[in-house]
Amino acid sequence: MTEPGTVLITGPTRNLGRHAVLAMAERPHGQRPDLLLVGRVGRDLTAVADEARARGARVREIGCDLASLADVRAAAATVRDLLAAGAVRPLRALIANAGVMSPDTRQASPDGYELTFAVNYLAHAQLIGDLLGSFTAPARVVLVGSNTYHANVWRKLLGVPEARWADPVELARPATGERAPGMTASGVAYSNAKLAILYYAHELQRQAGAGISVSVFEPGWMPGTALGRGAPAAFRAMSRALGRVPGVSTPRRSGPLLAAMALDDQWAHLRDGAFVVKTRLTEVRPVAHDRAREQRLWEATTELLNARTPRAS
Repeated sequence: MTEPGTVLITGPTRNLGRHAVLAMAERPHGQRPDLLLVGRVGRDLTAVADEARARGARVREIGCDLASLADVRAAAATVRDLLAAGAVRPLRALIANAGVMSPDTRQASPDGYELTFAVNYLAHAQLIGDLLGSFTAPARVVLVGSNTYHANVWRKLLGVPEARWADPVELARPATGERAPGMTASGVAYSNAKLAILYYAHELQRQAGAGISVSVFEPGWMPGTALGRGAPAAFRAMSRALGRVPGVSTPRRSGPLLAAMALDDQWAHLRDGAFVVKTRLTEVRPVAHDRAREQRLWEATTELLNARTPRAS
């Protein structure tokens, strides 16, 4: 087994991320990584860090609002400094877990981008890009994806729309005019961001080189989590009810599976954006493999990330 080194995880404070953190912290000595928890400063970040320490892990909290690219750049700089100083073990894995589904696609990030696309996709592209040279091989990047890019049976039941792809610069632009009724616009934005993650994973593998393996984890549909807290009350009530159906995924069940993607030998062979649904390697739909879209996304991401001048440090 490869020495576990350090694992960075975004969105560590609630639900899937929290349970992944605690699963990593509970690993036996010698299999337990150092943990870098990248999330909003506050009580929740402190609490999960303290819980992980109580289980024996060495933990560093890195405050970061992922909606802000300046914050993301600052967080990456902090990670590089910690690694250079030997304050943590070598960086072996990055779990891009954080995600939101903004209920209003007119809402913009501090950098002027549609909030769902900014947090779910652009923030992680910035963070990973800033840290690509800081990994120690063999290393893993695990992106958290979703089957929402196509309308499977559960999404159809709940009326969650599939992706409607457009040029990434358009996807990053907040909506204008009157707010669209219901959840169609926010659902499309979320599904587009998740399709972007699949495209990005394929192109990232081409750019990252042999020492870094890129994969995508789908935790299974987890109704009732904080992701949909801006949804209409009826939608949230239905989600909570469906969350009690036997076999439906929960953060407590899926968190350890996400941790395993970053650490276990079982998944060490995964590359090229391999898509794992809970514990099953799954072939994505044909729409999720598109070399022209992947290359354009990579180019547009560079344009979008460079379009704002970082705040002076």
